[in-house]
Amino acid sequence: GLWHISSRKDPSSAYFKNKLKLALIGQSLFGQEVYSHLCKEGHRVVGVFTVPDKDGKADPLALAAEKDGTPVFKFPRWRVKGKTIKEVAEAYKSVGAELNVLPFCTQFIPMDVIDSPKHGSIIYHPSILPRHRGASAINWTLIMGDKKAGLSVFWADDGLDTGPILLQRSCDVEPNDTVDALYNRFLFPEGIKAMVEAVQLIADGKAPRIPQPEEGATYEGIQKKENAEISWDQSAEVLHNWIRGHDKVPGAWTEINGQMVTFYGSSLLKSSVPPGEPLEIKGAKKPGLVTKNGLVLFGNDGKALMVRNLQFEDGRMIPASQYFSAGETSVVELTAEEVKVAGTIKVIWAGILSNVPVIEDSTDFFKSGASSMDVVRLVEEIRQRCGGLQLQNEDVYMATKFEDFIQKVVRKLRGEDQEVELVVDYVSKEVNEMTVKMPYQCFINGQFTDANDGKTYDTINPTDGSTICKVSYASLVDVDKAVAAAKDAFEKGEWGRMNARERGRLMYRLADLLEENQEELATIEALDSGAVYTLALKTHIGMSVQTFRYFAGWCDKIQGSTIPINQARPNRNLTFTKKEPLGVCAIIIPWNYPLMMLAWKSAACLAAGNTLVLKPAQVTPLTALKFAELSSKAGFPKGVINIIPGSGGVAGQRLSEHPHIRKLGFTGSTAIGKQIMKSCAVSNLKKVSLELGGKSPLIIFNDCELDKAVRMGMGAVFFNKGENCIAAGRLFVEESIHDEFVTKVVEEIKKMKIGDPLDRSTDHGPQNHQAHLEKLLQYCEAGVKEGATLVYGGRQVCRPGFFMEPTVFTDVEDHMYLAKEESFGPIMVISKFQNGDIDGVLQRANNTEYGLASGVFTRDINKAMYVSEKLEAGTVFVNTYNKTDVAAPFGGVKQSGFGKDLGEEALNEYLKTKTVTLEY
Repeated sequence: GLWHISSRKDPSSAYFKNKLKLALIGQSLFGQEVYSHLCKEGHRVVGVFTVPDKDGKADPLALAAEKDGTPVFKFPRWRVKGKTIKEVAEAYKSVGAELNVLPFCTQFIPMDVIDSPKHGSIIYHPSILPRHRGASAINWTLIMGDKKAGLSVFWADDGLDTGPILLQRSCDVEPNDTVDALYNRFLFPEGIKAMVEAVQLIADGKAPRIPQPEEGATYEGIQKKENAEISWDQSAEVLHNWIRGHDKVPGAWTEINGQMVTFYGSSLLKSSVPPGEPLEIKGAKKPGLVTKNGLVLFGNDGKALMVRNLQFEDGRMIPASQYFSAGETSVVELTAEEVKVAGTIKVIWAGILSNVPVIEDSTDFFKSGASSMDVVRLVEEIRQRCGGLQLQNEDVYMATKFEDFIQKVVRKLRGEDQEVELVVDYVSKEVNEMTVKMPYQCFINGQFTDANDGKTYDTINPTDGSTICKVSYASLVDVDKAVAAAKDAFEKGEWGRMNARERGRLMYRLADLLEENQEELATIEALDSGAVYTLALKTHIGMSVQTFRYFAGWCDKIQGSTIPINQARPNRNLTFTKKEPLGVCAIIIPWNYPLMMLAWKSAACLAAGNTLVLKPAQVTPLTALKFAELSSKAGFPKGVINIIPGSGGVAGQRLSEHPHIRKLGFTGSTAIGKQIMKSCAVSNLKKVSLELGGKSPLIIFNDCELDKAVRMGMGAVFFNKGENCIAAGRLFVEESIHDEFVTKVVEEIKKMKIGDPLDRSTDHGPQNHQAHLEKLLQYCEAGVKEGATLVYGGRQVCRPGFFMEPTVFTDVEDHMYLAKEESFGPIMVISKFQNGDIDGVLQRANNTEYGLASGVFTRDINKAMYVSEKLEAGTVFVNTYNKTDVAAPFGGVKQSGFGKDLGEEALNEYLKTKTVTLEY
């Protein structure tokens, strides 16, 4: 056919190799996959021999073969009283196979069938033969504590798994591997490849027959429930191996309170034993401990292990952490959207349980005939058809009835599953025609809590100097708790296991919640930081929403590279890179854009897969704490986001010194940035990104559009009351337009309305806090003292609160304090430059240790390009200013710091690159 013709372009095509006529004898999804892969390789499957339908459901292998029109035979048995059934043998011989392939066969196949084809028969076995011959090979690999697991493809003989070996593959056994983990990670995917490779070796006449040695040969029978009782007088590791080796089937058990209880999900406990409630276990010398993470058990060597789930005699399974509170969960009412999801899931159940006429609330998944393979299908189908909803296999085992399963799914969708409901103690205020509800405690491990020592401090409203509320003042103990929670969430929690798309879904949901609550957030920002409400709505909150949406989209697009390297002949190499999260990250943010600075840093951090501990500025903690509440509502697992209000000297310093933090992102002053970098280096050489001070030059040439330059120049200085890291710290205005520029600026300032930031017509609100206002007034005094001309302002506004007049200085010389230092306030510093002196003004503009942003106004494109090339800054604005966007990287050079916020580049601040090279 055409397919064969088109494939001839590729001389290595499978269709040019030797091919065989095969009989497949077996069952299960594994058998189906082997069948499909052999067909793809061009072999001809002349017959499939599998088990009869169970409860009206055909085996997956039968389904795939029937779909292709391959002859399918379903025999309940092949022999009676040791003799082959004649009709079965005749049906088998009629297909004319050259090789029998037994990928997963639970029936006894007679030797006359095994030896009948030209090439005999090959079988897949999930162990490194001759070790663990028999049907429970994977279980015994784990029970015996083997460090290596593997698979064998061998030639069938009349012994029990004793035939010659054709090929073998092995892998390391991880300390907490279960039967499922080992099977899914290695034995299933590599087993399929091995079967296909073995068939091709036979077809090419290259298949070896290596006799199995007697040395190291073992045979262990199929484990039964009565033999799976736990014997307690053993080391923690042996107990762990026994439990994980019996995981799922038949299940290791013990007696608790007179009842058989089966243990699932064992892991060795590497950390210290958490606090818990003791549980007496029959035969155990030391009681177990029911903790928030699971049931801790003790070996006779003093070491411990933890079990995640328990199953009772009636088949009910619960998280071990809920042993003393089982049965207290209330039924949740479904929303219209959730009813739709439940309907989709009912259709999926009906597809899997095709033998059940109607799926009722009481329908039990396993009692209706589902197997462990159907669990995988259910989880995957739900992920595919329910918007990426990610369930774990154990969710199915723990809610086997349909109504219970739907409840579990709904709790998962709401982010409530097995989580304690968030309790928030608010400070409420009636303001801006709404009730604003503000959390004020530390947010650690998914809970709002007072500081460890009970300390608080007042956060002040800069509009009138009044106290908004008392906020928890985090101690060193609180910082350590937050870091421990973030570390646990990264290493052991759901966040570390979550796929990238699900992470993105949570971030999108958080962005939606920020948008839904934007009026309340903007009001809090106005109260706590003095931001003008309309600006807070558009920029402080609006850009935070955009930032989370932007980085949510990046979650599943973080990619490494494949890299061609020099080959070491005759071997070949594949080299690729992986981008991986760093772990626990600390973020310290400033007070000028409290929520937006949080978003700029934490969105990239979370998108990359890290967990975070964030310290908001001491004077503006309230939007960060509201953000914490919304992150919990969005469904972020506990410990992923932790917010610790407090001082830089205590909490900030501890974060920079903490040995378990792998990255610190800081926005603030250059002096503090240097201190932080030093502490980060001395402690554990943690990665650092710093966005520090600025003295951004704005050059205005005489060929500019003057009215636009006036308007934009004022925005460059007075935007957000001048409390703006990229504010134009010094304007250079060409001599011929200097006086007209100054006159127009003063005219416009006089029109600005100074007042309450919640008044929609206000242009200019209060400075952020008292100390900052005082610093700005001293800055103006220094300017006057040095001989600069104070053209306008320079004083505090005569009204309650921390208001400062917009200020203009001219005749500022290069040696003056005003020319060198950042004010971080509404102070325009203007210097004149000679007509046409482009290189001279560039030299003056670059004569600073800062390099965050810069700007140029000119109608001459050549001049604009030349100047933007020569300016030493992280950002250059041409004929605009303050135009930042979530997709454009932002950060400084020189003593304005290093590292980027926003854009794809920001992700690299929160990722590490791993290079993998393999030889083949």
